[in-house]
Amino acid sequence: MRWSPTLLLLGWLSVVTALSSSGNRLMVVLEELAEKTKYSKFFGDLEARGFKLSFESPKNEKLSLFELGERAYDHLLVLPSKSKGLGPALTPLALLQFINAKGNILVSLSSSNPTPSALVSLLLELDIHLPADRNTAVVDHFNYDTLSAPEKHDVILLPQPGPLRPDVRNYFGGAGEGEAVIAIPRAVGQTLGNTSPLLTPVLRGARTTYSYNPKDDVEVAEDPFAVGSQLSLVSTMQALNSARFTVIGSSEMLEDKWFNANVKHSDKASKETKTSNRAFAKDISGWTFNEIGIIKAGQIQHYLNEGADATANSTNPKIYRVKNTVTYNVDLSEYSWDRFIPFVPEAADDVQLEFSMLSPFHRLRLEPSSTDANSTTFTSTFKLPDQHGIFNFMLKYQRPFLSNVEEKSTVTVRHFAHDEFPRSWAISGAWPWMTGIGVTIVGWVAFVGLWLWSAPVPLKLTVSGKKIQ
Repeated sequence: MRWSPTLLLLGWLSVVTALSSSGNRLMVVLEELAEKTKYSKFFGDLEARGFKLSFESPKNEKLSLFELGERAYDHLLVLPSKSKGLGPALTPLALLQFINAKGNILVSLSSSNPTPSALVSLLLELDIHLPADRNTAVVDHFNYDTLSAPEKHDVILLPQPGPLRPDVRNYFGGAGEGEAVIAIPRAVGQTLGNTSPLLTPVLRGARTTYSYNPKDDVEVAEDPFAVGSQLSLVSTMQALNSARFTVIGSSEMLEDKWFNANVKHSDKASKETKTSNRAFAKDISGWTFNEIGIIKAGQIQHYLNEGADATANSTNPKIYRVKNTVTYNVDLSEYSWDRFIPFVPEAADDVQLEFSMLSPFHRLRLEPSSTDANSTTFTSTFKLPDQHGIFNFMLKYQRPFLSNVEEKSTVTVRHFAHDEFPRSWAISGAWPWMTGIGVTIVGWVAFVGLWLWSAPVPLKLTVSGKKIQ
C-alpha cells in the first residue's frame, strides 16, 4: 500500500510543531492574570501536551487574532471576564472570521460572572441560547455535592457522558473506571437550536436539573429557562470546514480545586469519591484543539477491475465505459493525541461511496480490506450504470465529533464503441430472429437447388401432331 505524500507531510509537521494536528499556538484570554494560579493544573496539562500558551487580557489594545491576513493563533481559550465586553479584537465578527479560518475556540462560562455581550451575540449566531437573565444558575436537588453545596445545590454531580448514538464514537466517557463523576459548580445552562446539524451536546442535565435565577426568593421556579435534557452544560459545534467550537457552562470545573476533588452525592447510600474533572477537561480540550477525532483521507484509487490481471490496469483513469466493473479504494486515518492510527468506524456505522451524476446512481458501503500501522483501506467493487456522462466518485463522511471528509474524483463514462457491442449470437433475445433468417435462407437454397437439379419433362406428339406433356 502506498502512503499519500501529503498525509505524510502533514503528519510529520504535526509531530514537529505540536501534538495537535492543526498547530500548537494557543491564546488564553484571561482578564486578571493573577487568576492563572486557579487553573495551573489545566494549563500545565496543556503545556505538557505540546501547546504554547500566550496569556492576553481582553483589554489589550494590541491584541489581534490575525497577522498579515493569517491566523496569529491556532486555538483560542476564553475564560470568564468581569467586563461586559471583550474589546475590539474579540468582537463576534472577529471570532466568526477566526472560525472561518479554521481556528478552534473553547469558551467557558460561569454564573458568578456575567457573560460578555460579544460571547452572547456569537452564541446566538451559532444557535446556542443562554438565559436572558445573566445571573441564572443551574441547580439539581437530587444530584448535588453534599460537601460543597449542602444548601444551594448548585454543584451538580453527573456521570461521564455516554455515546450520543450507537453509530457515534464517545470521546468523553473516560476509561470507564468505576463510578466516575464530574463536578459542575455554578454552571450556566444552554439550549441548542433544532435547525442546525452542526451542534451537538456533550453533557446534558439530569431529569431533575433546571436553570433559574437564585435572586428570586421563591421555593419553586415557576418558569425555568430549561429543564432536564433540554439543558446542555457542555455544547460543541463543528463547522463545515471542521473548525471546532466548545462551550463549557462551568469554568470552575477546570480549576485546580475540582481536579480529583472529594465529593459526595446527595444519595444517602453514596460514599465519598474523586471527581473525574481532570480527565474530562483533557478529553474536551483535546477534541476542541484537534488532538482527537481528526479523520484524514490518504491515497485514493479507482481502476478497471476486468481481465485476467485487473491490478495491471492503470489507476485513476479519466474515462470508463458503461457497464465496466470498477474498484474504488481509499485509505482513512484517524489522528489520536500524537499520531495517526487506522480508522475503524463504530459497529453501527459504515463508510459509504456515492457514484453520482446530478443524483447518486449507486450508494455503496465501503468495506475494510486491509490495515497498516497508519491507515485502513476501504474498498468497493461495482458495475457502472448503463448511462453515459460525467460522473463523480464521491466520498462524504460526516459524523458528530469527527472531522468532515469530502473527496471527489470526476470521470467520464462513454458509450460502447462500434466494435464493443456484443454479437447477435451472444444475445438470447435475437435467437428466434436468427432462426427465422436461417430457415428462410436454407429453404431458398433448397428450392433453388431442387429447381436446378430437376430435369425438364420430355414432350410427346399426338396423332394430330400437337405437342403434349
